[in-house]
Amino acid sequence: MNLQSGVLDVAIATAGPEDGWPVLLLHGFPYDPRCFGAVAEELAASGARVLAPYLRGFGPTRFLSDDAPRVGQQAAIGRDVLDLIDTAGLRAPILVGFDWGGRAACVAAALRPSAVGGLVALGGYSIQDIAASVEPTDPLDESRDWYQYYFHSERGRRGLTQYRREIAEQLWREWSPTRPVDAHEFALTAPSFDNPDFVEVVIHSYRHRFGLAPGAATYEADEQLLAQLPSVDVPTIVLDPTEDPALHPRTRAEHEEHFTRLLDHRLVPSGHNQPADAHAEVARAVRDVRAFLTG
Repeated sequence: MNLQSGVLDVAIATAGPEDGWPVLLLHGFPYDPRCFGAVAEELAASGARVLAPYLRGFGPTRFLSDDAPRVGQQAAIGRDVLDLIDTAGLRAPILVGFDWGGRAACVAAALRPSAVGGLVALGGYSIQDIAASVEPTDPLDESRDWYQYYFHSERGRRGLTQYRREIAEQLWREWSPTRPVDAHEFALTAPSFDNPDFVEVVIHSYRHRFGLAPGAATYEADEQLLAQLPSVDVPTIVLDPTEDPALHPRTRAEHEEHFTRLLDHRLVPSGHNQPADAHAEVARAVRDVRAFLTG
């Protein structure tokens, strides 16, 4: 299905009864809603109405206007989630996300907690501390972020344009080193990177988070709030992947610094793509948040 929401015509994969309890599944870069396939199936069988949108710049999702800025900053993707909640008439949905999708979920919940019923944060709190982005990290971690620094250059922009599938497959391989890339699933997902706005949105995302590109004026107020690293005040379960070189699992106490209503913190044997690697654990966490909300 498609919905005109905010600045986007959003393409959405759906599952479950139309009157079911609402869940939004939010994918990351470089993935698409297909990674949530097994999760969506399990939740639909539990009575959920599942919506898995293609994020801006991915798959069939399109900007409604040629004049809309093709930005990928965190405030933009968070606002996209809030716009979709309003447009679809979702009442206090549970948000589930990883990577970009996890950030969009955290941003949406921080900006308007009254719109969100609960959160399953795959990898934890991911609102960006842009002011601190100038500080170096451990050299091994820096090496794992090669693609981000690559995208800071015009060479990287041309590389992403020409080799978008090869870069995506390389990241899939690096981020789940104990799990071989499913060639069939990758082949089905890769066309989502052919979206005409994919390169611009991705390049802006990885430049803005390092303070190398300005944000769109329409999101400036949100960005100022996010710069304060606001807490997320909705019932939350955090799933930390244990096999993801791109993320270091944190302690429950560390997560509680950001999530004021943390229900549970679980370590999950998984690479970066938790919905595909550990779909049963992800679905269980969603059902547990639902059980808490319904008392």
